[in-house]
Amino acid sequence: MGIIRRRDGAETVTDETQDKALELLYHTAPGRAALKLLVQPWVSALGGAVLEHPLSTVLIPPFIRHYHIDLSQYEKETYRSYNAFFTRQIRPSARPVDKTPEALISPCDAKLTVYPIAPDSTFPIKHSRYRVSDLLGCSRLAKGFAGGQCLIFRLTVEDYHRYCYPDDGVKSKNRLLGSELHTVNPIALEGYNIYKRNCRSACLLNTAHFGRIAMIEVGALMVGKIVNHHGAGPVRRGQEKGMFRFGGSTVVLLLEKDAAVLDGDILQNSAEGVETAVHYGERIGTAALP
Repeated sequence: MGIIRRRDGAETVTDETQDKALELLYHTAPGRAALKLLVQPWVSALGGAVLEHPLSTVLIPPFIRHYHIDLSQYEKETYRSYNAFFTRQIRPSARPVDKTPEALISPCDAKLTVYPIAPDSTFPIKHSRYRVSDLLGCSRLAKGFAGGQCLIFRLTVEDYHRYCYPDDGVKSKNRLLGSELHTVNPIALEGYNIYKRNCRSACLLNTAHFGRIAMIEVGALMVGKIVNHHGAGPVRRGQEKGMFRFGGSTVVLLLEKDAAVLDGDILQNSAEGVETAVHYGERIGTAALP
């Protein structure tokens, strides 16, 4: 799958090693048998406990080498576990937040694809089709986003795994949905309605510049926990909303009709079936509301 880097226009592809492992899990009989066990929440919790153990630090150096992680971008600290490293805090200067009021910002480092939302219909996400109501767990709420846009931010293991609010506003309480933890790699999406099955946390944001936004965090295979910091109340653009524990994960933003105009390169890439690599806090569009 192609990914376009915005900073230089270069095209990359997803990690083939991970893809081959997922092919075995989702497309072979022994793999599917193993998957029935792996998707159980207690297995993910056990994996999370292992990654919290001090001995898990042995995994950090090879990970840094394999994914070419630039530690100079992150706050200096001594990591007491692999999960502590995985949720490492980036320096604010490395992820400046666009404060322009009309700028729609990316909530995270991720590979972004944008889809239109038609009333009472489905929309494609990497070789399968999903309803907005599957993501929100509510058909009534889903109707409010008819004619809007669905923004899929796919995080892979090398990405910064903290995420922020896309604008100033007031958020609702977090609503936890689902129980199974599947991977969100596109290969998995070919045969499973992953976004419907996965554990996820959803909330509504009544924002200052983009109307109502639904923000959903989706857990993935071997992610022990989605950690959100706040309940209902006021929030700020660029304020850290939460983090994912180990694994590839996804953030979804649902925008109402005419709420924002996404940047042209993102729309073009999405139309061509190519993801756009974006960073936490960078502009990805502008407000269309008066």
